[in-house]
Amino acid sequence: MLLVQDTTPQPRRASPHDDVDGPHGDAATGAAGIGDDRAMQTNGHGVDLRIEGVSKRYGSTAALDEVDLHIASGELVALLGPSGSGKTTLLRVIAGLLPADAGQVLFGDTDATRMSLRERNVGFVFQQYALFRHMTVAENIAFGLRSRPRARRPDRATIRRRVDELLSLIQLPGHGERYPEQLSGGQKQRVALARALAIDPTVLLLDEPFGALDAKVRVELRRWLRRLHDQTGQTTVFVTHDQDEALELADRVVVLRDGRIEQVGTPREIYDAPASAYVFDFIGRASVIDGVVASGRFSAPEQSDDFEAPSVEDGPARLYLRPHDAAIGAPGEGFDAAVSAVHIRAERIVVELAVAGQPNPFETDLVATPGITLPTVGDTIGLQPLRYRVFSN
Repeated sequence: MLLVQDTTPQPRRASPHDDVDGPHGDAATGAAGIGDDRAMQTNGHGVDLRIEGVSKRYGSTAALDEVDLHIASGELVALLGPSGSGKTTLLRVIAGLLPADAGQVLFGDTDATRMSLRERNVGFVFQQYALFRHMTVAENIAFGLRSRPRARRPDRATIRRRVDELLSLIQLPGHGERYPEQLSGGQKQRVALARALAIDPTVLLLDEPFGALDAKVRVELRRWLRRLHDQTGQTTVFVTHDQDEALELADRVVVLRDGRIEQVGTPREIYDAPASAYVFDFIGRASVIDGVVASGRFSAPEQSDDFEAPSVEDGPARLYLRPHDAAIGAPGEGFDAAVSAVHIRAERIVVELAVAGQPNPFETDLVATPGITLPTVGDTIGLQPLRYRVFSN
């Protein structure tokens, strides 16, 4: 009799830091493009964004290595990766804060590669808000519009209406006369987003926008941001190292590693069909068994069962699976293992196993249902993979 595996909900859809943190140049206002008559204009829904063969090096280190990426108008895309993966470098190249050493950045049909940050008219939101402390909320939001050249500057009544619209959009009506120090962290980040949106940007760029907030506020604000995006239809690119954030928010996720794109896909594709062992191990929880592939079958040392591994070349390999994609059965069913610990949590039970012939512990999840029969420490069991991937080493 098998114990049914956990059915944890899956994704909804679909150093130093990487580079330099904190405000840079005019982007610190969150209102790029405010002071140049040549700044690109949009209809309020952003543009297609194409990155073609973009490279950026620092000495012998390739921060970006011939990156190609297409982001459709109105799409919300997450750049996800560990520190040093190149995600913040790519965001800053898109913004015009960093020049690319090679390749092109295209906003629609316009080659923006040599355009300044002002000319690109991007909205940039930083982790630390970068609000002007001496200005009210309304003045912060209006800053980009008021700073435009006189010929393109809206009149006061138009600016006031735009500020009121944005205060309503970010759910802070009546807060216009307050100062930043009178706001919570989540409210400050909403104001920073409103200021970036005020200029009708070609692209909205967010650099770890929730990194300075506590966990509960992060969850609330990222759900709010998704609703805001659905309302505005703005082309949006955001950098994060938080997997849950990327999987919950984004239409598509771009996983970066050492300056290259490892995989692009919907959250569901990234989680359920990782293109490489790196992506499988990086996204979500993964348990791993070392072994070899021969003639399309995976086997592990000290184990009698083998498993299908089609299209995997012969040689050393690893079997990867999620803790909720395995079931515990009788000895001899699947991998032989011994129970080394049982951790009872609110929504699941984590069984830690020592798999025969494997150097690292293995985890599998069980649904925490009333009356469930739990294995005990020292039990010998069979571990049956229900869904897995095999990758060559």
